[in-house]
Amino acid sequence: MKPLDEAALADGLKALPLWTLEPGGKAIRRTLTFPDFAAAFGFMSRIALVAEKADHHPEWSNVWNRVDIRLTTHEAGGLTPRDLALAAAIDAAAAGAPQ
Repeated sequence: MKPLDEAALADGLKALPLWTLEPGGKAIRRTLTFPDFAAAFGFMSRIALVAEKADHHPEWSNVWNRVDIRLTTHEAGGLTPRDLALAAAIDAAAAGAPQ
């Protein structure tokens, strides 16, 4: 799989306004906050099932009510459609989560 070119990446990121492109353009990030640890961890558990099904796993961390997520496709050396699809799935799940 090849990384997205600049035009395709810019177009794809238009649908993901809550994500930030890292300097260098090889990854995107988003931070979500929840009412408490249980809600944050529950969200991560739901996304873990989506990520496993897609065979595409985020880099993430959780501290109390915060979940920090970084997406990139390591084997491609940058962002691919898989990252944008997982980001969209995360956004959809977050829209239904208490925050």
